[in-house]
Amino acid sequence: MSVLASDGRALIVAMDHAQTHGVIEGLQDPGAVLNSVIEAGADGIMTTYGVMKKYRNLVAGRVPVTLRLDGGPSLYREDWLAYTEWDLLHSVEDALMVGADAVVLMAFIGIPVELKTLKIVASVASECMRANLPLLVEALPCQSERIPDAKDPLAMASAARLAFEHGADYIKTYYTGSPESFGVVVENCPVPCLIAGGPRMNSAEETLHVVAGAMEAGATGVVFGRNIWQSKNPAGMVRALQRVIHGRASIAEAMEEVD
Repeated sequence: MSVLASDGRALIVAMDHAQTHGVIEGLQDPGAVLNSVIEAGADGIMTTYGVMKKYRNLVAGRVPVTLRLDGGPSLYREDWLAYTEWDLLHSVEDALMVGADAVVLMAFIGIPVELKTLKIVASVASECMRANLPLLVEALPCQSERIPDAKDPLAMASAARLAFEHGADYIKTYYTGSPESFGVVVENCPVPCLIAGGPRMNSAEETLHVVAGAMEAGATGVVFGRNIWQSKNPAGMVRALQRVIHGRASIAEAMEEVD
């Protein structure tokens, strides 16, 4: 099962945040979130082993599931994008056992765990080929001595390209702020690029503008979490995003779903 819809685009709802946050607003009841976003038309789910172990019967056969295999310390120990430790926590065999259709890993570029994450990507990529599972890599440049601006288009493009070179079938990365700058990322990455949502944005309209800009630049879709299940109307947000991603609707048209 492909992680993309039949038109080659996708809205994947990310639900792996509690693996590092612990308690996080919006994910108190994973089953309720899963039902809501799937019924609203999400193309896929990205989540953790624990969620799939508990709720796989609720998800099975409804949408493709991308399972996170790696992880690091919680936010009680270290800040996001400033990790000194990161490791492979689950196996491709684990993913198959809980019914996953794809797996996801991190590639942190510019910080001490960079080589560790690239080794994990390279190793899991070969296992995924044998198991016929797609590999999504969340490739993120991290602010550091050699990357003063983590949103720099060349840094973002290089992170995406590094992940591809180590075996990624799909890339998840941050939007760089404009279609022109994100075009640099897409042009230098031979596999589909989806954008991450990051922290919750200020409004639904801002979120849709980001998605429209990314799609204009050639993005394949989005992998969004907080900007969906922390919104006032998660189901409406899924429908609005789908209208932009698949229906090529205007921002005003998509906003009809959340107003």
